[in-house]
Amino acid sequence: MTDAVKGPASYFPSIEKKYGRPIAEWKDLIRSSPLTKHGELVAWLKSEHSLGHGHANALVAHTLAESRSR
Repeated sequence: MTDAVKGPASYFPSIEKKYGRPIAEWKDLIRSSPLTKHGELVAWLKSEHSLGHGHANALVAHTLAESRSR
């Protein structure tokens, strides 16, 4: 039995299904943005790419956490 995915990554299947892009593509967009602050990136994904707040927040949180752990 596998553990259920928790945290921001738990949103990834629904993000891919709803917006038709793989998570890696969203992360590349976030990393290539000139914006660096969490709130700015969330607002940008919402306004420029029509993501819902929860989905945008999950993508940004996960991507920024990865960047910090490198």
